[in-house]
Amino acid sequence: MPYKNEGWWAFPAVVYLPPEDTSQPEWRAKHGLGAAGLAAGQWKQLPQARAVELQAINDFHRFDPMEVPATASEREQFLAGVSDQSLVLFPEDRRYPIRMVDELPVRWTQTTAEQRATLHGEAQRGEYYAFQLGVFANGATLEDVRVEYTDLRSGGGEVLPASALTCFNLGGVDCLGQPLRKRVNVPQGHVQALWFGVQVPSETAATTYEGTVSVSAANAPPQTAKLSLAIAKEAIANAGDDDLWRQSRLRWLNSTIGLDDEVFAPYEPVGLEGSTVHVLGRQLRFGPTGLPESIQSTFSPSVDSTAAPPHEVLAAPVRFVVQRDGGVVPQWRPKGIDSSQPGTGAAEWAVVSQAPGFELSCRAKMECDGYVNYVLTLRAEQATEVADLTLEIPFRRDVARYMIGMGRKGGVRPEKWDWQWDLSRANSHVWLGDVNAGLQCKLKNVAPHWGLYGLQDVGLYRDWVGEGKGGCTIREDGDAVVRRAFTGPMALEAGRELHFNFGLLVTPLKVLDKRHWYWRYFHKSAAEPVPAVAQTGASILNLHQGAGLNPHINYPFRTADKLAAYTREAHDAGMKVKIYYTVRELSNYTAEFWALRSLGNELFRDGPGFRLADQGRAAKDTDSLPRMGSSWLCEHAITGYVPAWHQPLGNGNYDAAIAQQGLSRWHNYYTREGLSYLIKHVGIDGLYLDGIGYDREIMKRVRKMMQRANPGCLIDFHSGNNFHPEYGLNNVAGQYMELFPCMDSLWFGEGFDYDESPDYWLVEISGMPFGLFGEMLQGGGNPWRGMVYGMSNRLGWGGDPRPLWKVWDDFGIDQARMVGYWDPACPVRTGRDDVLATAYVRKGKMLVSVASWAPEPVRCKLDINLQSIGLSADRAHFYAPPIEGFQPPALFDYGTEIPVPSKRGWLLIVDDQPHELPVGATNDPFAGRKLLLQDRFEGTSLGEGWAQRLSKRPDTSVTVKGAALHFAVAANSVAFAQRPVPEGTAGVVCTVDQGSDQGATWGPGLALVWPDGRALRVNLRAEGRFGVYGYQREILGGLRYPGDAYELAVILDAETIRALAGQGARLWQTLAEIPRTAFPGAPVAVRLGKMGMPAHEQDFETPGPGGACSIRAFRVYAATTDAE
Repeated sequence: MPYKNEGWWAFPAVVYLPPEDTSQPEWRAKHGLGAAGLAAGQWKQLPQARAVELQAINDFHRFDPMEVPATASEREQFLAGVSDQSLVLFPEDRRYPIRMVDELPVRWTQTTAEQRATLHGEAQRGEYYAFQLGVFANGATLEDVRVEYTDLRSGGGEVLPASALTCFNLGGVDCLGQPLRKRVNVPQGHVQALWFGVQVPSETAATTYEGTVSVSAANAPPQTAKLSLAIAKEAIANAGDDDLWRQSRLRWLNSTIGLDDEVFAPYEPVGLEGSTVHVLGRQLRFGPTGLPESIQSTFSPSVDSTAAPPHEVLAAPVRFVVQRDGGVVPQWRPKGIDSSQPGTGAAEWAVVSQAPGFELSCRAKMECDGYVNYVLTLRAEQATEVADLTLEIPFRRDVARYMIGMGRKGGVRPEKWDWQWDLSRANSHVWLGDVNAGLQCKLKNVAPHWGLYGLQDVGLYRDWVGEGKGGCTIREDGDAVVRRAFTGPMALEAGRELHFNFGLLVTPLKVLDKRHWYWRYFHKSAAEPVPAVAQTGASILNLHQGAGLNPHINYPFRTADKLAAYTREAHDAGMKVKIYYTVRELSNYTAEFWALRSLGNELFRDGPGFRLADQGRAAKDTDSLPRMGSSWLCEHAITGYVPAWHQPLGNGNYDAAIAQQGLSRWHNYYTREGLSYLIKHVGIDGLYLDGIGYDREIMKRVRKMMQRANPGCLIDFHSGNNFHPEYGLNNVAGQYMELFPCMDSLWFGEGFDYDESPDYWLVEISGMPFGLFGEMLQGGGNPWRGMVYGMSNRLGWGGDPRPLWKVWDDFGIDQARMVGYWDPACPVRTGRDDVLATAYVRKGKMLVSVASWAPEPVRCKLDINLQSIGLSADRAHFYAPPIEGFQPPALFDYGTEIPVPSKRGWLLIVDDQPHELPVGATNDPFAGRKLLLQDRFEGTSLGEGWAQRLSKRPDTSVTVKGAALHFAVAANSVAFAQRPVPEGTAGVVCTVDQGSDQGATWGPGLALVWPDGRALRVNLRAEGRFGVYGYQREILGGLRYPGDAYELAVILDAETIRALAGQGARLWQTLAEIPRTAFPGAPVAVRLGKMGMPAHEQDFETPGPGGACSIRAFRVYAATTDAE
C-alpha cells in the first residue's frame, strides 16, 4: 500500500496514504459511478477483475506463501472437515516459517488429512535438524500445550532417541543455566508455531528414520504427526549453522557456555583463608554474620600497581539493623559459617543468625574481579512491627572523596545525600571512594532484573521499598561517611520472609592496561577500505552497525563471508577488527525471526517499557507520532512488538529492529555460537558495545567465551550520557559499573560536558578509578584535558588524534609510568587548583600534560621533582613539540612561568637534551615583499582614507593615542576602522592587544573585504586562541599567551590565502590555509577592530560587558619587491 515515512529516519512512523481516485470524470459519469450510483451498486455492472499475481519489491517483502490467508469461505470449508478435532496439527517445512497467528494460510486449507499426518524432512549427518508444527485451536482456547515423542527408528534398527528431541517453545535452559519450563496456551481460532530440533550424530547411518510427535493440551486430546527424516550420506560442518535457512542455530537458545566459576584474565585465582577472601589488589574479610567487616585495596594511587600498602575502605563493619520502637534488636547470634570455593574464580560463604523474633540468612559469593553478590533473607518468627530495617555501610571519610550514582552527578561527594525509590529511575546504585579504593553498592530485585532506565516492567524492588517509604541516605559521621539503605516502618506477619539482595563491587578492578597506547581506533559509520585505514596508523578497526559489511543490527551472520574477507585483509595489514554486536534490539533480517516470535514475549518486548538512550532523539520531534516502525513491521509483524533502531538500506528498504527483553534465552544464543562463530569463522578480534542489553552474568560469559576462543579479543564500551530524567538520572559509569571488569576500554560520548570540573572528568568520564582508560567523543572532546587522564579522541569519529599518536611514539609513552595529578606522588605541581598536570615518567625525561580549567588565560610555574628523573635545575628545560591542532612548538627555561590558555594546555617534554624550533618558523612571512602602505597611528586622529563604524551603544569609541588605535566598546558590539587597500595588495598585518576585552567570536582583529562584500577575518579570542571567519565554517586554533600582543596577518599567495599569528621574533603560527579560489580577485578594503561573523557591521542583539583593546603597526604588502 502507498505510504510515507515521517519522523526521524532511525525511528520512522509510517503513514499510509488514503485511496486516491485516479479515474476520469467522463468515465465515471458514463457508467453512473457518482455517489448515488456507487451506493446503488452500479459498479457491479463493470467487468470483474481477478488477482493474477502477488508482487513485492523483493523476496524479503513477499507475503506468499505463509502470509496469504484463506478467505472466509475457504476457512469455513476447511474447518467443517476437522470439526471433530479441538486441536489441529499442520506440519510445515522449515523453509517456510509460520508467521500468522490469527489466520490460516490458504496453503493449509488446501491440504488433506493424509498430507497433514506426516512431516517429511531431509538432513545431513552431523546436522542439527530443526522443524515446526502449527497448532490450531479449533474450538476453545488450548490450555497448557504438551508434547510427547517416540524414538526415531530406521528400518535397520538404528535409533535417534526421543530424549534427543527438543521443543523450544515449551522450555529449555534459561540465561543463568537453570531449567526453563514454559506454559503455552493457544487462544481459540489462533495458530501457535512449535519449533523442534534434534541433533543428528555425525556417525549416523544414511537412511530414513521415523517416529511420532504428539501434541495435546490440558483440555484437548493428543493429535499425532509422523516425522520421517531422511539422512543423506554427506556430512555437514558446524551442525548446518553455515546455512541460515536450516534454522539449526535455534539450539544455541539452550547453551550454557561460560556458566562456570573459573577465573578469567586479567584476574588471579581467588584465595580463601578463613574469613578473608583475596582477589587481585583487594581483600575482603567477612564477620560473624557474613557481612564485610574489612575491605582493603593495595592498588597504587595511579592504578598502575597492586603492591601499595593496604588501604582500608570501611570505617566499621557493615551492619544489617532491625529497629523497633523500643530500640535496635539485640546483636545477631550466628550459628556458624560455611565457606567453600566452587571454582578458581569464586569463594562462597553462608551463615544463619538469630535475634529475638528474627532469623537472618546470609549467602554471599565473591568473584575474582572483586564483585560480591549478597542474598540476605530476614524471617519474622512472630507477627511484629518494625520501625526500620537498614543496611549500613560506613566508609572511611578519607576514602569516600568522590561519589557517583543515586541521582547524583559524579564528582566530589556532598556532605549529605538523600535518595528514594522511583518507578521512572532504575538508579539504585551508588559508588563512594577514591581513585585507588572504593566500593559500589547496588540494591537488587528479588528476581534478576537488568533495567537501565526505569522500573515500570517489574515495579519497585520489594522488599527494599518496604511499605513505600524506603530509600537511602549518605551522611558524614565523624571520621566516617555512612551509606544507609532503609525500608521505613513495616508490619510483618509471622513467618514472612523479606529479601534484601545487593551487590558490592570493590574498586579499582584492575591495573591500567598499558596496551592502551597501542589501541588506536579507526571508527566510522561506514566500512572504509583496509589500505586507506592502514595508512592512518590505526591498529584497531571498528565496524559500526549500519556499515555496509554489518547492515543488520545485532545479526551480522547474513554478511559473514564479506566480514571474514575484510577481517583477513585487515589482519594481513596488522590491524584488529571489532564489530558492533550486542543485545538490545534485533534485526528483522534475523533468519530465526519468526521462530523467535513464536516464543511470545520471552525474547521480544511487547508494549511499553523499551527506551533507547539516544541523546539525539528528543530533538527529532518523533514522540507525537505513533511508533510502529517501518512498513515491513506494520505489514508483517503487525502487532506484539516494540519498534527499535531502523537503518535505511536504500530503495525504501529498512533494517527494522524490534526491542528485546533485558534477560532471555537469546543471551544463550548470543554468547554461544553467536560470538564463538564470529571469532572462529569470521575472525573478529572483539566487540564494540554501544549500550549493553544484558547483566553481569551474561557479560562474564561473553568475556570468558571470547578469551577461550581468542585470548587477544577486546571489548570497548560506548554510551551517551544518561544523566537525564528521561533516562532515569543514570550516570553511565555507575549504571554499567558491574560490567566494567570485563571491558578493556571506555568511549563515553554524546551529551558529556567537557567543560565540567576535574572531579567530574575523573569519575564520570576517565575510567581511572576503575582501572580503565577511556576516549572522548562529544565534539572531539578536549584533547588538553583528555591527556591529563590518558585520553584522546577516536579517529574517524570526531577529531584527529594522529598528531598525538606521533608524540606518544616519539616520547615512548608505552614505556613511561603515568602518575596522575590526583596521586600524592605526582612529581609535577602547578600551584593552582584550576590548572592540573599529570606526568608520564621515564628515566631521564618526563612528558607533562598540563590542562586548564581556569576561566581565563593564566601563567603558572611548574614545580617538578627533577631528582625523580635524574635531572638538575640548571640543565632542564621544557620543550613543547609541534602538535597540529594542539600546540605550536615552544621552548621554556626551567623555572619560568608558562602561559596556559583557558580550557587548553600543553604537552611538555622535560629533559636536558638540545631542542631546536622548526627551521623557518621564526622567519618574517613578509620577507621579500614590497611595503605598499603603513600606518603607525602617531597622531591623535585617524589619517586620510580611514573611516570608522561604531555601535550606537553607550560608551563606544575609537581613539588614536600612543601610536595605537584604542577601542572601548561593549562585547558583541561593532567598533572598527576601515580604509581602502592599494592595488596589488597581497598581505596585511597589524599588532593586536586584547587588553580587557572579553570577546571570543567578537574579539579584536583584522579583516580583508572583497568587492562583493565577502570578508575574511582573523582575530584574538579571550579563551587563548585565534579565530578565522568567512570560509565555510569558523576555524579555531593556534595558541596565544595571555596578556601578550600578537601580530595578525592575512597573506594572499597564488594558490592559497594564509591566516597567521606571530610575536615578532617568536614563532609564526599558521591558523588556516584557504584556497585562493574561495576569494577570487583582489580585496578592496581592510577593517581593524571588533566585528561579528565574518566581518558584520551590525551589533549582536545582546550586548556583553565592556572592555578595551588596541591595534597598532598596520602594514600592507605587495607580492614582491621592486627588484623582482
